Amino acid sequence: MADNKEKLFTEFPPVSTQEWVNKITTDLKGADFDRKLVWRTLEGINVQPFYRSEDLEGIDYLEQVPGDFPYVRGNKTSNEWYIRQDIDAKNIEAANNKALDVLMKGVNSLGFCIEKGKKLSEEEITALLKDIALDCLDINFEPAHSSKEIIAFVKKNAEKATGSVNYDALGKFAITGAFCESAEKSFDFATELIKDAAALSNFKVIGVNGRNFNNAGANIVEDLAFTLAMGNEYLSELTERGLSVDEIAQKMKFNIAVGGNYFMEMAKIRAARLLWSKIVEAYEPNDKAAAKMSIHAETSQWNKTAYDPYVNMLRTQTEAMSGVIAGVDSFTVKPFNVAFEESTEFSERIARNQQILLKEEAYFDKIVDPAAGSYYIENLTNSIAEHAWKLFLEVQEKGGFIAAMKAGFIQGKINETVDTRNKNIARRKDTYLGTNQFPNFNEVLADLNAKALESVNLKAENAIIEPLTIQRGSQTFENLRFKTDKSGRRPKVFMMTMGNLNFRLARAQFSSNFFAVAGFEPIDNNGFPTVEEGVKAAMDVKADIVVLCSSDDEYAEWAPAAYELLKDKAIFVVAGAPACADELKAKGVTNFINVKTNVLEELTRYQKELNI
Repeated sequence: MADNKEKLFTEFPPVSTQEWVNKITTDLKGADFDRKLVWRTLEGINVQPFYRSEDLEGIDYLEQVPGDFPYVRGNKTSNEWYIRQDIDAKNIEAANNKALDVLMKGVNSLGFCIEKGKKLSEEEITALLKDIALDCLDINFEPAHSSKEIIAFVKKNAEKATGSVNYDALGKFAITGAFCESAEKSFDFATELIKDAAALSNFKVIGVNGRNFNNAGANIVEDLAFTLAMGNEYLSELTERGLSVDEIAQKMKFNIAVGGNYFMEMAKIRAARLLWSKIVEAYEPNDKAAAKMSIHAETSQWNKTAYDPYVNMLRTQTEAMSGVIAGVDSFTVKPFNVAFEESTEFSERIARNQQILLKEEAYFDKIVDPAAGSYYIENLTNSIAEHAWKLFLEVQEKGGFIAAMKAGFIQGKINETVDTRNKNIARRKDTYLGTNQFPNFNEVLADLNAKALESVNLKAENAIIEPLTIQRGSQTFENLRFKTDKSGRRPKVFMMTMGNLNFRLARAQFSSNFFAVAGFEPIDNNGFPTVEEGVKAAMDVKADIVVLCSSDDEYAEWAPAAYELLKDKAIFVVAGAPACADELKAKGVTNFINVKTNVLEELTRYQKELNI
């Protein structure tokens, strides 16, 4: 065999793309290829069912290696990243003790969250960082009300420190609608910070908080385009104030959120580095290394739930994988319960360990840009880059980020997306496991803090625009179920299963999940031989809702009979969309549930009928 130079599989002839398409078309048996197999994303990108090497033709960055311009494959020649944990710094001593504790548990990056509006003195900064070796880890501060004081402290104590202060006047403008004093003074202050930190080669002082767009419900293309527009606004304004693009870009850190669309989020980060490098290049830097995009990522807030919260661990795990595979510089996995309560020692430990597992057991730090060359991911990267660039240029045509916010363009785009996403969630086109689909039947959150179910609007009194609203996609369903939980009663939903075994089992399962979404109590059954026996059993358990679960053919006879026996004793519902629906409606049967039903609207209606 050692002497055999014949290539493997030579007995199999090559198969062309057209041959694959022909075979698929035959197997579809007349069904439309595009409608059946092509996925059109929320961003308007058509994702094909398969990709081949020829789909990479025309993508011009594929020959680049990690660490080379335009940095699609990352800024580094390794995939090492910082595992970060954010710490509430309202109490200086407690924050320092916690920081020292978590540094012994696998964290090598800290984010100190300073109380809003508070300015730290040198003594307080010293106490906060007591016994922490600044030269050995990544230290970050946000929000950055004490930026100058922190920069002065780092210059004095650890010039080689790695970290950042998250000064982001534009990010604050986006979520509050106002600047501290004015846009001009904010950019003047940013200029001063960059000059103050010039000697700190690894310390960033300008934050670009693109995470706000993700957490407001923007899609991936909007998230990326508006983040780049913010970054470009800083370059434009600060170069006008005499700074070089090299000075500015090397002091910027992009703080982004990673959502649950696994491959798309991976591609988003790769596309972000590509587009940012092109933006910086347009300002003609002296060193192309200035175009490296420093990225800190965190798990998204948009897709986290208060009900069945342990599912959030699965969500944050895939998000961390997306970010790490795409080569971010640091990552924060938010504890699974922060969507609705203060994090606990347990939830913080899990969050830390999720990244430690990726690094120490799955070896994600060993290979840089493992997604490179994947026909699918490279095409996604290219498609997202093209769509995001087009939207970025629309923002520039409107005068840049601030002008686009003042015109309501950015908010309008995101609001349109949120409206679409909410409709998809209401119809369960988008699944939130444990919330709008497959809920935990026995879960009750009657003591949940109601504020956790509200959107966050931080609009300032002196706001000059309508700011972004930070929200979660599951809130409408959570509020629906919370009404039931808070009422102290669980309406009983009786499954009157009859006839065809396959149909009745499937429809009973569907209906049980449907009503449990609102916190109602499903009561399933093995089946009834007659309508009379089914209705009697329902009345014996004092059912509030009775759902007839059978086949379409059998509904024509049984549904009117059941309705006549029940009348005002309980709400009668038919599971499915039978062909005889119009005939049933003529006989008084008006309630139907099926896969096309707007779940949110229907359950809200049933709550009203039951006086919840």
